[in-house]
Amino acid sequence: ADLNILHLLNDDCILEPLCFPEQLSDSVSLASSDDCCLVSCVFCSHLAPLSDKDQLLKHLVLDHKLVIADIKLIADFPKYMLYWKKRFTEQPITDFCSVIKTNSEGPAELQENYFLLCDVLPEDRILREQLQQKRLEEVLEQQQKERNDTSFQRTCMFCNEDFTGNRSVLLNHMAREHSFSIGLPDNIVYCTEFLDALERKLDNMQCFYCEKIFRDKTTLKDHMRKKQHRRINANNHDYDRFYVINYLELGKTWEEVLSEDDRELLKDDDDDWSDWQAHPVCAVCLFCEQQEENMEKICTHMQEAHKFDLHKLKTELNLKFYQQVKLVNYIRRELHQCRCYGCQKKLETKEEVVQHMMEAGHVMQIPEISHWDQPQYYFPTYENDALLTALSDSESESEGADHSSDVPVFPEDISNLKAIKQNSVLNKLLKDRGSSS
Repeated sequence: ADLNILHLLNDDCILEPLCFPEQLSDSVSLASSDDCCLVSCVFCSHLAPLSDKDQLLKHLVLDHKLVIADIKLIADFPKYMLYWKKRFTEQPITDFCSVIKTNSEGPAELQENYFLLCDVLPEDRILREQLQQKRLEEVLEQQQKERNDTSFQRTCMFCNEDFTGNRSVLLNHMAREHSFSIGLPDNIVYCTEFLDALERKLDNMQCFYCEKIFRDKTTLKDHMRKKQHRRINANNHDYDRFYVINYLELGKTWEEVLSEDDRELLKDDDDDWSDWQAHPVCAVCLFCEQQEENMEKICTHMQEAHKFDLHKLKTELNLKFYQQVKLVNYIRRELHQCRCYGCQKKLETKEEVVQHMMEAGHVMQIPEISHWDQPQYYFPTYENDALLTALSDSESESEGADHSSDVPVFPEDISNLKAIKQNSVLNKLLKDRGSSS
């Protein structure tokens, strides 16, 4: 408590890794609550804006000798203060607060009594739980509205492409096309306010991750790309209010909740994994955002929706496994750069390129093999491209024979070692060498 008091008294190349992903409420929310609303002192008429909570806490300590524990874990601070303002008019403060005597070993005239209000008091604990529960209900209701909302409209802050429908379309686009991910859409709440806050940072030429200020947007974007700073700073707790996990348990931060989950896993001595089920890794279509759980389904989709037949190309071009890998990475890269691989025409968006290729019949128009069968395409265009892991060897490779070569392959037979030694190529070479010498 003494530490709290002291604290209050002192005031064309892809250089970045690509990766595939995964209406405002009328109710008062943490993210959209009015930070300018005034919070009243529990003892007097002093008011302070909610955005300057420290000013009010300092006033409580200096003028009224009151310390409130764990302020940051109080879900609705204004309502909390109103409740205790009423209660302190009904009963003496000593009925609710622990008394802390400072300078207890010094002269009596230098001693002061401070009062600590915390959740050790059952009434305070119940109040905090009720406020937390109400806030959680509001947040979950808001999250559900955002998950079901199909009227979302927003422009991507990186490429100015417009998105409509559900918020997940934009969030997945930023993760996939710009390597910027704020997490799974279903984990986010008050998404519009979150994106507004991020855009303000860009407008202020401020990096999301290191939060340095730059002279212009071009320099800022180059910095974020080269330093891989296209992510938010986890140590900036201003973002906590946009993640549902931060509302789940009273009196604990999300780091503590996660660490407790880890401890429970470590304590679990049951090694029976019989009921464990792996979540399937979905392969993403080369031309759109469609995902399927296996190679057969994604190939069927690409053939029916985009007239692209990967199996046919593999057979006609006799593609070995690593050639398939390079072809997929080449197509991914060309489409990411909004370029038709059939005619090299450059367009504004990937969707325009796909439409052009369909209309011009360029979907199956693969360039000469020397154009894409290059070492640089060994490396995935997207780090988590599950399509690459689903590729299979060609039939000739799976049978263990290379039909492009006339060299026969025989199984090893050691049933007659004497005959092998007599007929071995090595013996023949030795005899030839001896006769020539």
